Order: sequence, then C-alpha cells, then structure tokens
Amino acid sequence: NVCRHRGTRLKEDVRGHASAIQCPYHAWTYRLDGGLIGAPHMDEVPGFDKADYSLRAMNLGIWEGFIFVNLANEAAGAKGGGYKSLEKWFAPLSGKFSPWNMSILQPAKRIEYDVRANWKLMFENYSECYHCPGVHPQLQKVSPYDSAENDLRDGPFLGGFMKINPGKSLTMSGNACAAFVGKIEDLQRVFYYSIFPNMLLSLHPEYVMVHQLWPQSPERMLIVCDWLFHPDAFRREKFNPDDAIEFWDMTNRQDWHVCELSQQGIASRAYRPGPFSSRETIPAAWDKYYRQVMK
Repeated sequence: NVCRHRGTRLKEDVRGHASAIQCPYHAWTYRLDGGLIGAPHMDEVPGFDKADYSLRAMNLGIWEGFIFVNLANEAAGAKGGGYKSLEKWFAPLSGKFSPWNMSILQPAKRIEYDVRANWKLMFENYSECYHCPGVHPQLQKVSPYDSAENDLRDGPFLGGFMKINPGKSLTMSGNACAAFVGKIEDLQRVFYYSIFPNMLLSLHPEYVMVHQLWPQSPERMLIVCDWLFHPDAFRREKFNPDDAIEFWDMTNRQDWHVCELSQQGIASRAYRPGPFSSRETIPAAWDKYYRQVMK
C-alpha cells in the first residue's frame, strides 16, 4: 500500500472495490496486480521504465477462509530467513477445525476496540481463565473456569477447550442463538486457540468468534472482533446473533479493562514479574515461543 514514487499511502479505505489503484498525490496508477500503468510526465525522464516500478509483491495464502500475508520472500526462506509457505505453517492443524466449516461461514457483526495496552497482554489474557471468577461473573455461570483442557501446548498454536454447562450456550440468554455451524461432536465444549502472531480463534457450537490484534504502539492496540455464523442460520426465524454478540462484547470489554490496568501496572519501576500459576501454562508457553521467535 505504498506508492513507488514518493512513498505515499495509496488506499485509505479498509474495504471496497476498484478497477485500478491510483496514488492520491501525483496520480501514479497501478493495475490490481500491481503493475504501473500511468505515471504523468515520467516519459520525460531518461531511462524510466514502468516495468521497473510495480508495487512490491507479497506472499498471500488462504487457510480456512482467512487470508494471511507473509512479508518475507521465498529467497530469504531458502537462506534460513523468515519465509515459510502457509501450507507448511498450518500443517500441524490439518483437519483440526473442519467440523466448524469456517471457510463458508458468514459475518454477522464486526466491532473494533481501541485498547490502551500492549498486544502481548491480550494474548496472555486470552490464554487463561485464572482471572475468570473475578473478571467474568456472567461467563463463569455457564462455563466453569477450572474446566479447561489444553491439547496444543507448545509452539505457534496454543489452546484447548472449556466446558459449557449442559443445555447452555455462551449468550446473554444462555440459549443457543443459531443453527450449529457443522457436525459438532460435543455441544458442551467451546474451543479457544491463539494463532501466532495476531489471531485468536473461539469455536462455539453455533458460531465462531475471531479476534485480530493490530499493535498501534507499545502501549496501544486495535482489536478487530468478528462473529461468524453458518449461512443457513441467517434464513431461520429464530436466528438471534445479538444474543452472542452482546455476551462477548460485554466479556471483551471486561478483558480490555484488566489489560489496561496491567499496562498501567507494568509501567511502574517497582514492577517485577511474578511466577505463573498452575492454571497459566498456556501464557507461559506463549511467552516462551515469543522469546524464541524474537531471538
């Protein structure tokens, strides 16, 4: 999203449609594949060739309906750099989330949150329910905090499931709000997984909630939260997505508040990290992987 002329940001809109990409500064114009097709008065510059000034390419891939970007190039990967194909990256998760049919789910709502805390605090918060009895009384009523069982305990993918009380759902009413997203074997489980570096995946019997974390500064992050449902759910009379959205919007804001309190606390010169509890094995594993990646 950077013009090859003077570096101007090309597109300000986060979504939309266009037949070409034109720089708002000096009107350099690009095809949708990035090729430069218009550069006013540059034909007067000796040796200038449009073919030399295409937009920079990047690696794109699709996993379970989600688009991923890798800014590293394949040549760097061959030399031991950061590039790895999406297929290899997600190979350990092959087929794991198939019952939720994520590639065909449709969005019902998106909420963006401006949180004044470092992005890593959100990963740690998401990865444990040690805090749930005091921070999430409504969640605690339908999903006991001590019911967690983790099946991914090391590396870039971490998490597991927590139990849902029989006959209940994670909604404001406590009842299922939509048709099931697929052939879910156990309706009394909700699965939570963190996908390094910036994705949080919450898999419910009747919906999927996805968080994207976009750091804005060391002390601030934008969190984009989407609620996804099966296409058939939208055509059913009793479809009530707001029942789930309101529940998690409330729960999200409870989490963001304690993350902001954590940010304020760790900024103190008196702060020294304390030990993790026995219910914080996943945050400990996430910290370990983060340090490994950053070396």
